[in-house]
Amino acid sequence: MSDAVKVGFVPFSAAARGTLVVFCDEALKFGSVASKALGDAAGTIKRAAAATRFKGKSGSALDLLAPEGLKVGRLIVVGAGKATDLKEFDVLKLGGAVAGKIGAADTAVTVIAELPGGAMNADQAASIASGILLRAYKFDRYKTKKKDDDQGPVNIGLSLAVADVAATKKAYASAGAVVDGVVLARELVNEPPNVLYPDEFAKRAAQLKKLGVEVQILDVPAMTRLKMGALLGVSQGSAHDGRTVIMRWNGGKKGEQPIAFVGKGVCFDTGGISIKPSASMEDMKGDMGGAACVVGLMHALAARKAKVNVVGAIGLVENMPDGNAQRPGDIVTSMSGQTIEIINTDAEGRLVLADVLWYVAQKHKPKFMVDLATLTGAIMVALGTDHAGLFSNNDELAQRLTDVGLSTGEKVWRMPLGPEYDKQIDSQFADMKNTGSRNGGSITAAQFLQRFVDGTPWAHLDIAGTAMGAPKTDINRSWGSGYGVRLLNALVAEYYEAKK
Repeated sequence: MSDAVKVGFVPFSAAARGTLVVFCDEALKFGSVASKALGDAAGTIKRAAAATRFKGKSGSALDLLAPEGLKVGRLIVVGAGKATDLKEFDVLKLGGAVAGKIGAADTAVTVIAELPGGAMNADQAASIASGILLRAYKFDRYKTKKKDDDQGPVNIGLSLAVADVAATKKAYASAGAVVDGVVLARELVNEPPNVLYPDEFAKRAAQLKKLGVEVQILDVPAMTRLKMGALLGVSQGSAHDGRTVIMRWNGGKKGEQPIAFVGKGVCFDTGGISIKPSASMEDMKGDMGGAACVVGLMHALAARKAKVNVVGAIGLVENMPDGNAQRPGDIVTSMSGQTIEIINTDAEGRLVLADVLWYVAQKHKPKFMVDLATLTGAIMVALGTDHAGLFSNNDELAQRLTDVGLSTGEKVWRMPLGPEYDKQIDSQFADMKNTGSRNGGSITAAQFLQRFVDGTPWAHLDIAGTAMGAPKTDINRSWGSGYGVRLLNALVAEYYEAKK
């Protein structure tokens, strides 16, 4: 969770402290509990709303200091728009709007979890708390001096007044686990590359053992025995050896076929011998956003004790250009036995995923695999930064990912696959080459990956535009977004988890 804000749950009858936050609709109407708490201040609110043209639009806010008729020092009215139309993600964003208005001067905040139509249910209240914590997160541990405008919420005790404290705490036990998983993914993406190299990343993933996750770390000798030549070829130019980490959460029936998630974990990508331009190369510390998501997801599933068997697998490397680095023109042999001609050493992520996908498909025989990778700049040309690219060999899995993408706000857009694209990666010297032509680059990258799933139902999410440096949102102000944790947690919960 965020260190800045701590959320607790209290009954509606609890007295407001410090700052009071209430929700209204577009008619500036409040719920009965909020109306009682506001008392004679309702007139002040209407005058202030008229003066500032506040219309109660969803996410907008009216901020009043020392409001007449109230004992609190500050009142924040957050618009909920058409409260009867709110979906799950809309409620999460309302929590983000609350966090966006809380300042560094606030130390005690009371939020009344009530909409004009009545009290929020336990799941909605938990979503408000989740949105607050996701928005409040920031990564500033390496700053020794902070400007006043960098402070944001600091050491705030936030009380969420709810209709049913026990039910809300139960709902938040699950929702909070997902928040923690998102924050973990953000932390990993935000860390500098001199701190988070493959071995250190693997050690952090191993901390999931505390939650009951089985963790196996494959070092270079182990990967060599498995003949993971594609992954090892990428890592051979770095002073930091590569790692593959296999995580298992056994929350389902014993022996039941697992589902699997695979993440690209290039802890830093120079491009190798095909070196990148220097401009913005520092962003390549985030080229492990897929692996970060998988670790965050495994944390979320284990922490909320998901009733499902899951395999999480990440390939961790650095792509560096020393004298031992692989060259354009090299041919490597993957774990599958298929040979790959290296055309461009900056097309390295697909090489890492090739061996990890094959390993998972052969070793664990999952119902399906979803891989996540900051794989191509081409996907940002196609989709910008609001959707991840979705490629799949299975229509049902693709549709389910699309549906949970809409419900969570972590949207995906399906892209094509087909033989006309696949033939672009045929090589005259090996079974395939690691890049196609410039056109359709994200598609040919996905075609490459499909050659290593061995017929397993599979989806590939190209998250280059959504995992790092994406525009700030209602629930994220961080460079590393943690994209994919909420999406895939919802996929599991909705379709693959045993119901109580």
